[in-house]
Amino acid sequence: MLRYSSRHWRLQIFTACHGVNLAGMLPKVAALVTPAYDAPLAAIDPEFPDALAAHVEVLPLAEAQAAVQRGERIDAILSVAHPAVTPAIIDSLGGSALKVISNYGVGCDHIDLAAATARGIPVGNTPGVLTDTTADMGFALLMAVARRIPECDTYARSPAYSKYDNFVLAGRDVHGATLGIVGMGRIGLEVARRGTGFKMRILYHNRSPRPEAAEVGAELVSLDRLLAESDYVVLVCPSSPSTRKLIDAAALAKMKKTASLINIARGDVVDTEALYQALAEGRIAGAGLDVTDPEPLPRDHPMHTLSNVVLAPHRGSATYATRKAMRELTIANLVAGIKGAPLLATYTG
Repeated sequence: MLRYSSRHWRLQIFTACHGVNLAGMLPKVAALVTPAYDAPLAAIDPEFPDALAAHVEVLPLAEAQAAVQRGERIDAILSVAHPAVTPAIIDSLGGSALKVISNYGVGCDHIDLAAATARGIPVGNTPGVLTDTTADMGFALLMAVARRIPECDTYARSPAYSKYDNFVLAGRDVHGATLGIVGMGRIGLEVARRGTGFKMRILYHNRSPRPEAAEVGAELVSLDRLLAESDYVVLVCPSSPSTRKLIDAAALAKMKKTASLINIARGDVVDTEALYQALAEGRIAGAGLDVTDPEPLPRDHPMHTLSNVVLAPHRGSATYATRKAMRELTIANLVAGIKGAPLLATYTG
C-alpha cells in the first residue's frame, strides 16, 4: 500500500520531474478536463496550472488536436475529472507517439486501458494518497446515516425543537453491528480497519481473498450472504461490466429492513431507481451516497425528497492535504512518463 509522508512525496516528485526540459522546450500535454473536455484546470484545482508550468506546456483538447494536425507532437494526456479517454481521442492526439496518460484520481474506468496498452502508452493514477481520506468519508456517511445526523441538525435548528424528546430521531447502533464491504482493495481494507474501532463484525466480498483481511478479522463471504447479514453495506468496488448495477432490485431485496447502504465506489454500481424504491418503501433503512448515477442527480429527482438518504457531491478524497498529494503524484507520473522513466503509480486494471 502506498503511504508516504509529504517529505517523501517532495523527494519523489523532484526526482521524477528533474531534467524534463533538457532540450530547452517544454513538452506539450493535452489536458482533458471533465466529461465535456472543456473546463479549465484551475476550475478543478487552482494550483494545478502553476504547478505544471515549470514542467510542461498544457493545451486544451481542441488546441492539442489542432497541433497534431499541424505536425506537432503531443507528449502526454492529462486526465482530470473523468473525461472519456477513448481510442479516437488517443489517436487524435498522436496515438502511439504519446508517452503517458496521467490520471488525477484512482478510478480509471473512463480511460480505455486496452487501447492505451495496445499503443504502448502507460497509464498513471493516484492510489495510496487518497486511501485513508476516502475511507474516512465512507465511515462519515455510515455514521451520518446510522445516527440520522442531517435530520438531527435540521430538527435542532427548527422551531419544533422546543423541549427534550426521548425518542425523537432515534438512530441505530454502529458499535457491535455487522459491516459488509463489497470490494476489499486499499480503501475497503481501511474501511474495515475503522470498523474494528467500533467493535464491528466484518464481512467482505471480493474477487479473490485478501490476506490482509485477516489482520482485521474480516471474513470472505458470498455477496448474497453479505447482503443478508450486514447492518451496513459499504460499496468500494470499481466500476466495470461485472459491477455495473451490481446492487439492483434483487440485491436490495436480500438486505435487512434495518440495514443501510453506503456507496463510495462509483454511481453506476447501484441501480438508482431500484434504490429509490427500496428507500421510499422502507425496504431498507437508509443510504449514504457520495456518488450517484447519473452524477449529479437531476435537481428534481425524487431521491432528494427522502429523509433517510444522506447525499454528498462526490467528496471522497476532498481534503486539502489529499488534493495536494493527488496533484503532486499526477504531475510526477506525467513527467516520469514523458522522460521514459517508470511511473510512480501505474494503473493496470
